[in-house]
Amino acid sequence: MPPYPAHRPPYHRPVTGRIVVALLAVLPATGCAAPPPDPPPVPLAPPTPAVSAPPATSPGMPPVTPTLPVIPTRPSTPPQPTPTAATVATACAGRPSANSVIGLLRSDVLPGDVSVRAVEGPLCADGWHYTVLAVSGHEELQAVSRGEPGALRLVTAGTDVCSIEVKAVAPSAIRTLACDAGTGLPPGA
Repeated sequence: MPPYPAHRPPYHRPVTGRIVVALLAVLPATGCAAPPPDPPPVPLAPPTPAVSAPPATSPGMPPVTPTLPVIPTRPSTPPQPTPTAATVATACAGRPSANSVIGLLRSDVLPGDVSVRAVEGPLCADGWHYTVLAVSGHEELQAVSRGEPGALRLVTAGTDVCSIEVKAVAPSAIRTLACDAGTGLPPGA
């Protein structure tokens, strides 16, 4: 007896048509195939308003033209502000008086022996005051002050009172008087 029986290949049945059809139906669902490549991206055009073609007209009827919606636009220039007390300097009506401004200048700027009188002002805007004074034997003197008559404070005085503080903080009416007066230029130039 041979130690091992002869080795024979196993018996295979022939593949029938029903098995082949079943395998073909199952294979696409198994996911063995590679996914298809992604299509290349398509550039997008900017959105445009939709305009439809005019409806067909019957003979003898006038053609219909489509209308587009009206989109409101902003005005090209901003509205101008209305004048306020800050943009217009008015007579101070004694609050402060010309004598109060002269007294303030006598203590800091003017010697006591010169004669001084107000030629213009005081003019007021938002708690600021502008005064032009004639001083005997000297040029005209301008003064910018601020505060209430009892707590008046001298901001600047001289022949040119367009100081940094006046430019930066003073109401526009006082700034115009102090910086544009006597320059020969129109206000604000």
